[in-house]
Amino acid sequence: MRLGGTVCCNNPAEWEEKLVQSGFRAITAPFTCETPREEIQRLLRITEKHDVAIAEVGVWKNVFDPAEGRTNLEYAVRQLKLADELSIPCCVNIAGTESTAGWDAADRGNFTQAMYDRLVSSLREIIDRASPKKAFYCLEPMPWMLPDSPETCLQLMKDVDRKQFAVHMDFVNIINCPRRFLDAERFIEECFRLLGPYIKSTHLKDSRMDLMRLTTVLEECSPGEGSLDFVQILKAIDRYLPADAPVLLEHMTTFEEYRRAYDYVAGKAAEAGVGI
Repeated sequence: MRLGGTVCCNNPAEWEEKLVQSGFRAITAPFTCETPREEIQRLLRITEKHDVAIAEVGVWKNVFDPAEGRTNLEYAVRQLKLADELSIPCCVNIAGTESTAGWDAADRGNFTQAMYDRLVSSLREIIDRASPKKAFYCLEPMPWMLPDSPETCLQLMKDVDRKQFAVHMDFVNIINCPRRFLDAERFIEECFRLLGPYIKSTHLKDSRMDLMRLTTVLEECSPGEGSLDFVQILKAIDRYLPADAPVLLEHMTTFEEYRRAYDYVAGKAAEAGVGI
């Protein structure tokens, strides 16, 4: 696998230095469709120089926002076009919500049949308008938004019925109940077994549950700070995904936090006999 994460720095020269220091072999795109083309080309030359794959282009906008939904959908189309133009395999977003509480809010409406139908329609529109040949549009699974299980991912792929719609894997996001947490390695294995052929990018993090509080409190955390068995997880990723599949650490706030997480996972990969 190509293990990596996100490198943040405003100056391209400093960004290159941080990229090299990170040891990352895969990264999230450090640009968007609104970035000047000359800057994009400079960043691409840096990644090519150091044999670092750009694994995914993020959208991270709510296409169902009551006020900005159409503008956000247009942005999703443009991001997918950019990913396709640059042969970046994954353009990823979340499904979205009609809630006014936030762009990724939990809301009872997220699971209605009407929302499901609207989601299928929006995914078809984005893919049809962008008409990608190399990039795939993907949804990151969420704990309180579709898709929230591997089975829902498969059903969405069937109903969207577009070749360039695929899967983004974030198994921690859908370890959203005690049953999945307490049998996490079996659940994660099932995610990769069912979805492996369709996964274009994977997010990697840990999960912990507060065993002293009622009711359930689950939270994500950096690898090594939770309860997940990374030897078994890395073996599952290696078993079901291609050897060069991108696996990205996420949601750390500093370079040092990313470095610690990378070193922890690299150590577990060596223990598991998995190449990174």
